[in-house]
Order: sequence, then structure tokens, then C-alpha cells
Amino acid sequence: MRELFIYYRATQENASVLHAQVSRMQTELRARHPGLQARLLRRPQAADGLHTWMETYSSPDGIDSALQGAIESAALALAPWIEGPRHTEEFDACA
Repeated sequence: MRELFIYYRATQENASVLHAQVSRMQTELRARHPGLQARLLRRPQAADGLHTWMETYSSPDGIDSALQGAIESAALALAPWIEGPRHTEEFDACA
């Protein structure tokens, strides 16, 4: 089953607001898509004033293209707090 790992960078100054915005977005996505598991991670150290953030998404049925589209659509609202693009990696669970 396919899982998503989405990473991007944001300034240290935007950390609090970005954390709140992503948390709200993931809560809304979980409410609309039962079974969706979403996490938010951040590297502890900043490099050149930027933290790397990562969102992870999994579901018992895997992440299909429709659900991925919903995640990407919801994430458009994060653009003001992110530096550069969001990078999406897809992995299949082995176990």
C-alpha cells in the first residue's frame, strides 16, 4: 500500500504558524477521510535559518490518486509559510 512523504523548508520565524496550519489541515483531512493517518515532523536543527518539515500520510487502503489530490489541494493554503516547493515521495509498505 502506497504512503506519502512530503517535505519542504520553512523559516524559523514561520515555525509556530506553519505548525498550527499543518495541524489544522491534517485534522480536517482525517475527518473527511476516515482511516487516514497523518503526521508532521521537523528536523531539530535549522540550516541557514530554515527547518526541513515532513508530512507523512498512510491509510489502511493506501493513498490513491484521489486522496493524494485532496492532500495536495489542502496544502495549497500553506504556500505563504513555505520556502520553495513541496516535494512528494511515494513508498509502498513492505510489511
